[in-house]
Amino acid sequence: MPELLATFPGPVACRLGDALPGFTLSGETAERPGEPTTLTFTGAAPADLPETLAAARVERAAAGEYRIAAGTRSWTIAGGLELHREIAPGFYRALPPRPMPWARRLSLRVMLALAASRVGLVVLRRLRR
Repeated sequence: MPELLATFPGPVACRLGDALPGFTLSGETAERPGEPTTLTFTGAAPADLPETLAAARVERAAAGEYRIAAGTRSWTIAGGLELHREIAPGFYRALPPRPMPWARRLSLRVMLALAASRVGLVVLRRLRR
């Protein structure tokens, strides 16, 4: 029974390998929206694979064999597969923001205090030149 690896509801970019015989599919999956997903195949790319696919599904048909289906067309690829999901946005959302260094906080307070008065504005203009 085929195992579903990824469903791409939107456009999928297909990029052929430069020096090696593999190719890469990139896009956002329905399983993890908002996380760009990249599937890198080590097998040879089909000759009729377009540069972009719409509504593609990738399944593991058998050991070392994968099936890409997009619309009415499908391709069977023999070889390996590497699945990569970009989790950095979610990871950095979970981290608290870094506190501002004390020297920068002090300089911003001084600048705002100077900008609040006429004399301070004159000083800032002279420092700017």
